Amino acid sequence: MTAEINTGPMIGQRHLQAFLLFLSIVVNYMAKFNAGVAVVAMTNAENTNPNFPEYDWNEMERSYILSSFFWGYILTQFLGGWLCRRYGARITMFVSTIGSALLALLPPWCVSWGGWQAYCAIRMSMGLFQGFLFPCIHAHLANWCPVNERNRLGALANTGIDCGTLVAMFASGLLAASSAGWPGIFYVSCGVGIFWCIIWWIFGANTPRESKFISEAELNYIETSINSSRKAEEAEEKATGRIPVPWKAIWTSVPFWALMITRCCQSWGYSTLQTEMPAYMNGVLLMDMKKNALYSALPYLTSWIMAFVYLIIADILLTRGIMSITGIRKGVNSIAFFVPAAALIGVSFLDSTQKTLAVVLMCANVGINAGSTIGSTINTIDLSPNHAGILMGIINTAANVVPILTPLLVGIIVKDDHDREQWQIVFIISAVIFFVGNIIYLAFGQMVNQPWDAPDFMDKQRSPNLQEEGSAKALEAKQSEKLEEAKRKESEAGLESKEPNESDVNEENPSRNDI
Repeated sequence: MTAEINTGPMIGQRHLQAFLLFLSIVVNYMAKFNAGVAVVAMTNAENTNPNFPEYDWNEMERSYILSSFFWGYILTQFLGGWLCRRYGARITMFVSTIGSALLALLPPWCVSWGGWQAYCAIRMSMGLFQGFLFPCIHAHLANWCPVNERNRLGALANTGIDCGTLVAMFASGLLAASSAGWPGIFYVSCGVGIFWCIIWWIFGANTPRESKFISEAELNYIETSINSSRKAEEAEEKATGRIPVPWKAIWTSVPFWALMITRCCQSWGYSTLQTEMPAYMNGVLLMDMKKNALYSALPYLTSWIMAFVYLIIADILLTRGIMSITGIRKGVNSIAFFVPAAALIGVSFLDSTQKTLAVVLMCANVGINAGSTIGSTINTIDLSPNHAGILMGIINTAANVVPILTPLLVGIIVKDDHDREQWQIVFIISAVIFFVGNIIYLAFGQMVNQPWDAPDFMDKQRSPNLQEEGSAKALEAKQSEKLEEAKRKESEAGLESKEPNESDVNEENPSRNDI
């Protein structure tokens, strides 16, 4: 008789926690990316709702506003992980979201007297709060997901990224064109954030054991799965010891640098469209705000769908042995980079008479680029399973610096929103960066464990050094012995030379008998 395996309820608290994480990303992304539409509405009230104030900000000032969120965001990534370990995901995520939501309420009140500088300060502060978010999400998934459900529940939570961007673009455009005007964008962003915080405070729990709503069966299922995995990890750590981080080997690794450059190139192309698409559609394609909202959101709907398409295709190719992991990674990444590069160049040559084709190309750009997740984002696991978290932290920090730069470059190049040739330069630069990034990945990227991933790598590195040190010490000891021997002989020779000869003594001191 076989023992019955406890798989817990089909739908339980672990699914609710994953769904709450999904919603947290959506509401925070609404506050994060509503600025792309809001800035267009605030500087062009005629196309939205003329009953609200309009501000005369130039392209550079608008670029500072779009960039400013990331000034704060990159500063609190590691702090978020520390706070989560100390206070738990429940309170840290609550503070992160409530802080961001309350700050989202301020622009209608502060911009009137503080101008674009006040808006920048607000967005930078929002970035500081939202920097806590993703470290907490990863830690919360680790505490709640049974080992065999981590991929599924983790994927569910992270689809909030595309969904949040989609909602931010679509809802912001509709609100700006409605009777609520552009201030409605901020009121709704604040409202949904506070609503999520209330739900999270009721149902969120740091661990399954802290949850008030979990069933005994589900609790046992989750804890048994996680504890067995942790015991295996602890046993392995006990056998091999805690694996030290080979910092020098990581920073001198060519495949690691190839991956980091590739991810920064992807971030450049993606963030350019993410922040500037509403301005381009309004200025060059001459779309009103309602159409702008719909067409700005469509590429992210495409991306959301294509993420699942890529996942299914890659799984079939790998499980059936049709392609190796190297072929899948580099093949999918090439599609995800080269096609958007071509689409960006195509978009740059279109005008307001070719709106439909422009939207199709932008959907192709963002949607097909979704393959970069499978192509290169998770390459850290291939390079070093033991240090994947460290690699991801370094690469994510570098990639999040890029969205600071892209709006500023647009502000330098684009002086007139309606000038298609200026936008051509922006899109062609992004296309070239996409192309170069993937060429580097194809040439230097690797999908195999690196030598410095081995648990005993540092010990092997120390062994030759220890042997050299031992040989040097042995040689030094021999030389010291020889010197001491030489000194001893010299000392003995000196003493012998100082002793008077017996005959000499007799000559100088005659005996009494002779006297």
